[in-house]
Amino acid sequence: MTETDQTDPNLLRFGWEEWVALPDLGLPALRAKVDTGARTSALHAFDIETFGSISAPKVRFTIHPVPGREDLVIPCSARVVDRRMVTSSNGESENRFVIASTLRVGDSSWRIELTLTDRSSMASRMLLGREALKDHITIVATDRFQQPRLSYDVYNTARVRSAAPNRALRIAVLSREDNYSTRRLVEEGEARGHVVEVIDTSRCYMAINALSPEVHYDGKRLPRYDAVIPRIGASITNYGTAVVRQFETIGTFCVNGSDGISSSRDKLFAHQLMARHKIGMPNTAFAASPKDTQSLMRLVGTAPMIVKLLESTQGKGVVLAETKKAAESVIDAFRGLKANFLVQDFVKEAAGEDIRCLVVGGKVVASMKRTGAEGDFRSNLHRGGSAKVVKITKEERDTAVRAAKAFRLNLAGVDLLRAESGPKVLEVNSSPGLEGIETATRKNIAGMLYEHIEAKVRPTPVRRRIAEHD
Repeated sequence: MTETDQTDPNLLRFGWEEWVALPDLGLPALRAKVDTGARTSALHAFDIETFGSISAPKVRFTIHPVPGREDLVIPCSARVVDRRMVTSSNGESENRFVIASTLRVGDSSWRIELTLTDRSSMASRMLLGREALKDHITIVATDRFQQPRLSYDVYNTARVRSAAPNRALRIAVLSREDNYSTRRLVEEGEARGHVVEVIDTSRCYMAINALSPEVHYDGKRLPRYDAVIPRIGASITNYGTAVVRQFETIGTFCVNGSDGISSSRDKLFAHQLMARHKIGMPNTAFAASPKDTQSLMRLVGTAPMIVKLLESTQGKGVVLAETKKAAESVIDAFRGLKANFLVQDFVKEAAGEDIRCLVVGGKVVASMKRTGAEGDFRSNLHRGGSAKVVKITKEERDTAVRAAKAFRLNLAGVDLLRAESGPKVLEVNSSPGLEGIETATRKNIAGMLYEHIEAKVRPTPVRRRIAEHD
């Protein structure tokens, strides 16, 4: 190195190893080996999978940025700029994906190209080749760390989440229907730069084993998704929740978990769960024996009362018995069909109206008042009811949030009645429709859901172990 090299203020001195950051990938600290003998730079990556369209392919991969810390996993995605045959120093050739990313060293940053390959056996997670080394860099081959040092401690703090970029996600919507909600989830996800695939739940099948649990679809193993949005129909609840459970086993973030979906669909258990959490609801009773009809009705109160099939959805199988005699007749009829049902107090002051609160990530993001069609006590929009935006009270908001939390649902439609004694929860829906509430409130509910997903799939800090030494 000449004397000019040492005094030039615009010159960057690199040792044979340097601390770098790749902010576009959410990697705030990496140790990179500087190798002028290699033309191309390389980044350690595993679980490498392409996704997106043929015209604009993307690649999803994960990285262990800290050697020896397999518990620290950073998911990344980037646009594919090329595929390149690379021959390593041991003479082995490999066809690698090439991505572009900003390289930051000290106060300087510039764009470089990186090939993705498994470097788990290497001491450094990154190799800096000569194409990435600009003219203003000089190499001090005998020394390390000529530039400012970083620390792996960043991965032990919440900063690892804030440093993560808004990357393109690969998301699956589990749905058997081409309806408004499914189309909105695809449309909004793609508008935010994500790749959203609709998967027919009933056509999924599972490889269940301890080492490598998988979900298959149409003869192929499904790829690793960043998130799954379950839209499980009531008719396939059991199989649908099994598919969701398999994704949970793999480690995929599911907007609503299998337990929450199952609990919300079992109306008897749902009421028991709400009672356990002291959530207000109409007086409810259930019995298996026909000898208990009179006692069952006395537990609820006086007529009118609601008789509801446990498997009812969208207002089907829900009957208003206006007199004691009518209630006995409906109960006898349901028992004759060997159907499971519950009996519930009819909240007269609600006057055929209920409040649908849409809860996303523990917050009520929208609410609407639903009014039943003329002559119908049920307010379901599927049965001809109407909806309009409504301002809810703090008590109603708190009740809706507590109900969604009791079922551990990140997305929930909580239906409330306005009773004289306070809000009463009728139902917690784990697959709420988006059309009615987006139309009534003019809010982008799908966008709010994606904001929650984007926040949840950010890297999680790991617990600190022994200090890293250079």
